Amino acid sequence: MKTLVIAEKPDMGRTIAAVIEPKAKNNRTYLEGEQYIITWAIGHLLGLAEPDAYDSKYKRWNIADLPIIPEQFKIVPNPRTKDQLKIIGELAKRASAIVNACDAGREGQYIFALIQQQLKLRQPVKRLWISDLTAESIRRGFDGLKDAAEFENLTHAARARSEADWLIGMNASRAFTTRHNALLSVGRVQTPVLALIYDREIEIEAFQSQTFYEVAAWFRQEGVEYRGVRQGDKLTDAEEAESIATSVKGKTGQIIKYEAKQTKDYPYRLYDLTLLQREANAKYGYGAKKTLDIAQALYEKHKVISYPRTNSNYVTEQNIEGMHKTLNLLKNGTYSELAIGAKPELVHKNNKAVCNPSRVEDHHAILPTLKRPGTLSKDEQNIYDLIVRRFLSHFYPPAEYKQHTVLTEVENYQFKTSVKELLSIGWKVVLGSGDPEQGASGKKKAKKNSNEEEEAEEWTDKAFAVQPDLPVHCTKSEFKEKATQPPKSYTEGTLLKAMESAGKQIENEELRDAMKDSGLGTPATRAATIERLKNVGYITMQGKKMQLTLKGRTAIELIRRAGVDLLTSPEMTGQWERRLYQISKGEAGQDKFMENVKKFTLSIIEKVRVQAPAAADAFGEDARGKKGNGKGGGVASKAASKSSVGARAPKASVANTASSTRTTSQKSTTPSGAREVLASCPSPDCNGYIIEGKKGYGCSRFKEGCTFVVWKEYAGKKITSAMLKSLVEKGSTQVLSFKRKDGSTVKARIILKDVVTGQLSGEKLETSS
Repeated sequence: MKTLVIAEKPDMGRTIAAVIEPKAKNNRTYLEGEQYIITWAIGHLLGLAEPDAYDSKYKRWNIADLPIIPEQFKIVPNPRTKDQLKIIGELAKRASAIVNACDAGREGQYIFALIQQQLKLRQPVKRLWISDLTAESIRRGFDGLKDAAEFENLTHAARARSEADWLIGMNASRAFTTRHNALLSVGRVQTPVLALIYDREIEIEAFQSQTFYEVAAWFRQEGVEYRGVRQGDKLTDAEEAESIATSVKGKTGQIIKYEAKQTKDYPYRLYDLTLLQREANAKYGYGAKKTLDIAQALYEKHKVISYPRTNSNYVTEQNIEGMHKTLNLLKNGTYSELAIGAKPELVHKNNKAVCNPSRVEDHHAILPTLKRPGTLSKDEQNIYDLIVRRFLSHFYPPAEYKQHTVLTEVENYQFKTSVKELLSIGWKVVLGSGDPEQGASGKKKAKKNSNEEEEAEEWTDKAFAVQPDLPVHCTKSEFKEKATQPPKSYTEGTLLKAMESAGKQIENEELRDAMKDSGLGTPATRAATIERLKNVGYITMQGKKMQLTLKGRTAIELIRRAGVDLLTSPEMTGQWERRLYQISKGEAGQDKFMENVKKFTLSIIEKVRVQAPAAADAFGEDARGKKGNGKGGGVASKAASKSSVGARAPKASVANTASSTRTTSQKSTTPSGAREVLASCPSPDCNGYIIEGKKGYGCSRFKEGCTFVVWKEYAGKKITSAMLKSLVEKGSTQVLSFKRKDGSTVKARIILKDVVTGQLSGEKLETSS
């Protein structure tokens, strides 16, 4: 087995790999060679939030006052590392030993300790302890790897987390805001939510559609007709697809497999707030806040629904009698037909799909009340209708179907057919018109198989049956060109679902359990989180779709490249809940934890303090906000009061100007397109390509945070594409002559000083008059 090397950041990991495994294969999230697998933590796995309100003097925002350290601190695991942590866990299963190659310091040790604890890594660990990332230091460090036990004292910070999220949050927001002279709202919940949107947009931009062909055939057997889709390897050749379609048309085939089994669909869960918001967005296009406001009005003003800010989809035994009374109330009025047809005996205390007291915390699911609605607005009526129909559905039996699966073979080609035959509509009678699940004849529902081809599932309310022993005749065939589709931009409804399910794919069982009932935010705060992203200028809405602004994009890139990019993962919340549980069980010492947080806070503030301020236009228009003025902190104070974690930012001026030279039509991770690929990006934190823009040469992965750009003019010299290639591949140009102001000349090479930003410098050789 191989040795897994875990670095702190991608650029560090790639730099190490270039020394110990120069021929390693790049798999985007890790590199693998003959002896080592090198991956990274993408920054700190424990981010600190800015401290706030320890003393009245802190009403004025001043970086000189940071860090603000009270007697106790809270450590909040950052919310951005779900995917990368999963990768580390998967890679660890293939490793017999691990090298902790995080930064040589308390923070780096803490990052590794959190990963080690979270993923339950049991392999022996060695420590790479070096003070710089030169090739010589890396070689020497690997020749003298230290025993991990020597750094045991540095691992204590990984055993607990913060009890005061707002204190930590204030340190980071104040640091970013004061250092970059722009209101940067950073939060434990809002930032990973923004990252979900950012990552989805990057995924869409980087998506490369693939064309494939689907072959379908129609079959007849004694009056029964059905459609099947060809099975097998994905077809990428149109001629082959056409040939198959032609060869089966008019031919006789046989049914080689036929299954028919009865299935039942039970009513959907009663509404909690998040589920109501999701469905209102899907059906009516309502934003999360609008749905919450409407539900609040139905609750407070009209008093026709129960408390809406609930996270439960169930009721208790005490609610059953009230539900029956409400059903009787609904027998008169708009819903009389549905209420009269309902079966009260189906809702009882032993029906766990409805009554589950263990899943009810402060409030039960949203229910209609015993008050008849008066005059409701159209929007109010829409939300009330959703709630009432969902309520009534549980007084109906399950919908019953017969699921038919047919595999037909013609000319040695196999075609699959799926037919869902409605036997009893059951509770789906309460659904609004137009829902295919009501069983309207001929309705289809696309299901995707592993080849991304669509299997047409027929929904029918007519009897369907075939006889496997009898032949079938192919009456018609066709082939269609199809293309794989990119992920869809988030809507408020799909984002709410992502927030609710955040952490469900976490490999670590303890973290997954910690998040199973929480996710990112709570039902009561998720709408406010989305609204806050809008209000601070991070996102805008284009119809139902969410789009990042320049400020939102830059904010995520700054955070990720600052070394605190865990802030953008829901895993931080999972780690947080796990720590609280451990503390409550006496499994972690809070006092010791607080001591480590103090040290970590000091380090974060030091990093932010020494960073170059962002350019004035780095965040687009309206990005600047007032800092604290001694009278309550102004806009920044109010926005940051709900923030959580933040830390160091990269040179935003470079990132912004680099972005300005490239068009948004370029794919961020591919060399294809109209622009010529000049070279591979030299940044160790990137695997993009250098392409030419109007004013400079930049990386194709600029939207993913790469800041590399070389301007077309330096010290009066035009940088040609040939010079650019030389800079990237050799680190310098050939010897050039430069004119001085006094008329003399100097010979020098242009040097690529910084492979991350593309910054140039001159190397003087000789002077002549």
